[in-house]
Amino acid sequence: MRTKIKNHNLVRNAKSLRKNATDEEKKLWYRFLVNLPVKFTRQKVIDRYIVDFCCAKKKIVIELDGAQHFEDAAKEQDRLRDAFLEEMGYTVLRYSDKELNSNFKGVCEDIYNHLGI
Repeated sequence: MRTKIKNHNLVRNAKSLRKNATDEEKKLWYRFLVNLPVKFTRQKVIDRYIVDFCCAKKKIVIELDGAQHFEDAAKEQDRLRDAFLEEMGYTVLRYSDKELNSNFKGVCEDIYNHLGI
């Protein structure tokens, strides 16, 4: 059983990220996620990571990836992070900012389908 340790620096960083959300995060949050019948939280601390969006009830994490996520080092870091979260029972859904902006309806449909509601 994993011991839950509260990392105050991560909590402080998560609060800052909520206050300084990207345009894409705001778009997904205000135009879709807040209207769903299941609760999502923004910039949620899960163990040693901060995830963009989390539905604890459905064990789904949503990550929006900006350009920096496509560099080799970031890709590897994301792969390790996703593996860790999946080991904890989460399904990780990743969408690029570009995909969100060019196919918002499709991204929303994909999220909805994964929620099974």
